[in-house]
Amino acid sequence: MVAMNLLPIVLATLAVAPTAFASPLEATALEARGRTHNGKETTDRPVVFPYPLNTGKKFKETPRTTKTCFVDALGNGLDDGPNILAAAKKCNNGGKIALLDDLYMIRTPLDLQLNKVDIELQGTLKFVDDIPFWEKNSFKYEFQNSSSFIQIGGKDVNIYGGGTIDGNSQKWIDAHAANSWTWRPILVTFFDLDNAYISNINFRYSANWYILVHTCKNMIFDNVSIAGGTTSKNEPKNTDGWDTYRSDNIVIQHSKIDNHDDCVSFKPNSTNILVQSLDCNGSHGISVGSLGQYPKYYDIVENIYVFNTTMTNATSAGRIKVWSGEYAKPPSWVEGGGGGHGRVFNVTWDAIRLKNIDYAIEITQCYGQSNLTRCSEVPATLKISNVLFRGLYGTASKKYDPRVGSLVCGGPENCNNIYARDINIQPPSAKSPTFTCRNMDQSLLDIPCA
Repeated sequence: MVAMNLLPIVLATLAVAPTAFASPLEATALEARGRTHNGKETTDRPVVFPYPLNTGKKFKETPRTTKTCFVDALGNGLDDGPNILAAAKKCNNGGKIALLDDLYMIRTPLDLQLNKVDIELQGTLKFVDDIPFWEKNSFKYEFQNSSSFIQIGGKDVNIYGGGTIDGNSQKWIDAHAANSWTWRPILVTFFDLDNAYISNINFRYSANWYILVHTCKNMIFDNVSIAGGTTSKNEPKNTDGWDTYRSDNIVIQHSKIDNHDDCVSFKPNSTNILVQSLDCNGSHGISVGSLGQYPKYYDIVENIYVFNTTMTNATSAGRIKVWSGEYAKPPSWVEGGGGGHGRVFNVTWDAIRLKNIDYAIEITQCYGQSNLTRCSEVPATLKISNVLFRGLYGTASKKYDPRVGSLVCGGPENCNNIYARDINIQPPSAKSPTFTCRNMDQSLLDIPCA
């Protein structure tokens, strides 16, 4: 067995007791219960804190709000975006934006730069499905040619209320099936945001990723629901639940996700992130990467802890995906990559329940490279070390039966201190499960490598 001091160091910084530090919102919990507008009442800001584990870093209090701006929906399909932007300007620096009506239609890109602001969403924000308009007017980001309907930044922000943000994705899904170059926006991007709490919000029908956390720090997502689907023969693509990028001290917890890509993806320069108590269905796993896509960048993912989560009907449960050592472009992909540098360090998957999973564990350093012979000739240079898979248990699908995992590094010098402990995965055939293990120290893997 592995000595405790060899396990990833995150274990030393996470506390099981929920009282490791006081709730960040206790100071505002006694704020007077809301105001009534058009027969509907605003509610108290919810109390949100990491539970049962925390990242070891404190989350700061956010000031109480001192004014409220109500936004009345125009109805008849008219654009409510300008009125929301006006309310954000009027109630910035200490106010609450109250969206209490049933439906707000949006045809305006929403750039919300907020300071000490609450957004209470009780109704639905729904984006018009005008593809040419959004391809031209959505917010654009260099990373993976991404774009977004909404961009929220600033400091000391709370978003709650039980409402829904709806990407109205069916037209996008069908357009992308016909033309993979269709520029599909992310539903919501949090960009350069510090000290924020997103709770009791539903994200529905995204055309692309649901949530991008871009250059943010000190955020908690709690009691979030993510779901989509299709009414045609075409399936949604790239509908990641969360993607974190250049972000630090993020908690994602107590949420339910039903999607068709990564449940959570830790993209380059994601650090000190805790994911706990999620229920992920239909996903590609809780994944590190993809990394090493761009040669001019050094990608870092470190101090990640995934705990007490259920993965159902997924291609993988815990996954690390790294591009190969040279540029490659898969035939059906808009963008290729490879040849980048960096490191994955101190990442743990712990207490993960699996139901009908293709692979319980997957590590690849040939992501995006269909020519595996060439990938082995020019292996990835990105290093993977101090990774622990512990307490993964449940059932595999029949796809690779009896193989239930694949741990393959580009070369033995690239993967160090990769541990697997207490893994119990049963294939449907009831045969003895096996794992593919290459280019790593198999004495650290308490799994049947074949």
